[in-house]
Amino acid sequence: MTLYFLVKFLHVLGAIVILGTGSGIAFFMLMAHRTNDAEFIARTASVVVIADAIFTLSAVILQPVSGGLLMMLSATPITERWLLASLALYAVAGLFWIPVVFMQIEMRDLARKAAGQGVALPQRYFDLFRRWFAFGFPGFGATMLILWLMIAKPF
Repeated sequence: MTLYFLVKFLHVLGAIVILGTGSGIAFFMLMAHRTNDAEFIARTASVVVIADAIFTLSAVILQPVSGGLLMMLSATPITERWLLASLALYAVAGLFWIPVVFMQIEMRDLARKAAGQGVALPQRYFDLFRRWFAFGFPGFGATMLILWLMIAKPF
């Protein structure tokens, strides 16, 4: 196995982790939210925050490092249009993902507080959830487009 293929494997693995963790987190948060059970939401959101910190963050850091190494090893210029589009989309994904992390933390904390006090979830939780849900579409969509660009290199 060459260094290039090892780095490419790590790069593809990072993309898989980002997409897999992102879709898993979205699914579990949505399912927990649908119960309207503050305690269940708090437990689910606690795991989601940990998963994002361990898996998504490490993959998000790995991607530009492995991508830069792939560019260097393959002598791919940064001026390739598919690559510039991918980098722009990566920034878009980040602009939506970073706030989502903080939303998840606040939703977890609001659900914990409501569960601890035995009261209904506050309106702030529902406002955050709607924003969190809406931010998922451009964030996840940008990531899917990046994957397509990495594979197809259409221009």
